[in-house]
Amino acid sequence: MCVNIKHKNSVFSSLFSEPEILRELYSAIKDVEVPEHAIIDINTLSDALFMGQINDVSFTIDNRIVVLIEHQSTISNNVPTRLLMYIGRVYEKILDREKLYQKNLVKIPTPEFIVLYNGKEEYPDYNELRLSDAFIDTELDKSLELKVKVYNINHGRNPEILEKSKNLDGYSFFIDKIRQYNKDLSIEESVKKAIKYCIDHDILKHYLKKHASEVVNMLFEEISIEEIVAIRSREAREEGREEGLEQGRENEKIIIAQNLLSKGSSLEFVQEITGLDLETIQRLSS
Repeated sequence: MCVNIKHKNSVFSSLFSEPEILRELYSAIKDVEVPEHAIIDINTLSDALFMGQINDVSFTIDNRIVVLIEHQSTISNNVPTRLLMYIGRVYEKILDREKLYQKNLVKIPTPEFIVLYNGKEEYPDYNELRLSDAFIDTELDKSLELKVKVYNINHGRNPEILEKSKNLDGYSFFIDKIRQYNKDLSIEESVKKAIKYCIDHDILKHYLKKHASEVVNMLFEEISIEEIVAIRSREAREEGREEGLEQGRENEKIIIAQNLLSKGSSLEFVQEITGLDLETIQRLSS
């Protein structure tokens, strides 16, 4: 039986889905105090064609700032391009389109783009990704730019941020605990044991008690996908040494795509992970 993996139906998106928690998260990341009277409106994108959520979290603060936050366990250099598409759809969602054809300037919320990384590969505490790095012709004037701020939220990294957000710190600790248990136990048992440990020690206690079964299912799928990608990447790299680097890279993408598709991943998710064109992925899925 094929598992239907809704890649955006993640524990991160589920946990950070309430205005007060987002207020705490943004305040910690930006080192500011978002006042209690500031209105947090969640506008995370959803679309039936893409199996539910499209982006992880997006929200406005007093209709002055619009924040898009992506959570990644593997950094994709295509994030700025994706966020460019997301922000266009968010503006379509929150703005009155008719007013944009008026003579007077329509003020729009200022966008902020944030990625929170908690993968296993080494990554700096802070990094920036720019849309212009993807431009084919780098000699032309960069009329369009988009900067993404990437923060490493693994346990022990960026303590000044984690200390200010109980929920983000709890999430970081929870994922780290799962990885510790997973050295000796199965994924499912590791998640269950980490949930029990965190509840017993008042870490994300309310959330984990309320959503324990969903958390087990979501994380089992998320971590399984991570393992598939990592294992197949290593296998494909070995093939690449024998067949030539370029062919090896293509083999790597195809092998990963085939395994993700066999697990029921969406075409969009496979394209995001592998970078293969949609036509090739559709052919592999048939």
